Amino acid sequence: MSYATISLTSDERGVATLTLNRPDKHNALSALMISELTEAAQALGRDETVRVVVLTGAGSSFCAGGDLEWMREQFQASRTTRMSEARKLAAMLQALNEMPKPLIGRVQGQAFGGGIGMMSVCDTVVAVDTAKFGLTEVRLGLIPATISPYVLARMGEGKARRVFMSARIFGTEEAREMDLIAKAVSGADMDAAIEAEIKPYLGAAPAAVAAAKALARSLGPAITAEVIDDTIRQLADAWETPEAQEGISAFFEKRKPSWVAQ
Repeated sequence: MSYATISLTSDERGVATLTLNRPDKHNALSALMISELTEAAQALGRDETVRVVVLTGAGSSFCAGGDLEWMREQFQASRTTRMSEARKLAAMLQALNEMPKPLIGRVQGQAFGGGIGMMSVCDTVVAVDTAKFGLTEVRLGLIPATISPYVLARMGEGKARRVFMSARIFGTEEAREMDLIAKAVSGADMDAAIEAEIKPYLGAAPAAVAAAKALARSLGPAITAEVIDDTIRQLADAWETPEAQEGISAFFEKRKPSWVAQ
């Protein structure tokens, strides 16, 4: 199957690599990428030849968050349209989170906003030791709502609150402390580190692996339809605030929003 914004390959062992493939846009999430990721996750889940999935990005960034043109469209959209687009992002994250295959994040560069959400749905994450991370939505007067069930499930409330509403940028040491990543390695050691994560699954019974993953999810924080609906509503509410209008206007006008201390 051919995709425009992602690539999907698989080797003879059944190790599939799902790559965000918009390096010139720092793999920012566009409407098309969200749709293609959802389709790919569903296809991988059904493919009995696939044993393990590695999620990574092309170029210097893993995922820079929302695409600028997508953001511009949301700025001008109706509440109904904004909620519809947020629901598509939620469906993509849910498809990756519930995929009955081990999902290993190979984070070869920076990740912000939605990129943190994608890391949070991986079963384990290895990051390059120079990577930077951030939940930067509040700089725009928005909130990290759609990704929040997965971020909180990964970090826990206490750890998440260290970075969830400050928009500050943090590195791999803190990301590891907050359980966002399992380990950080040099770029030269990344392939070996990912292979070390893959290898145990190739000796495990695939159906049992899928069942164990489903069991772990069922015993963790509940990410129900009601929870997802509420995060979408809260995001729609945030878009309608004067702060969001000021923050996003300032972003596109390349100026500081009114609340930034001079």
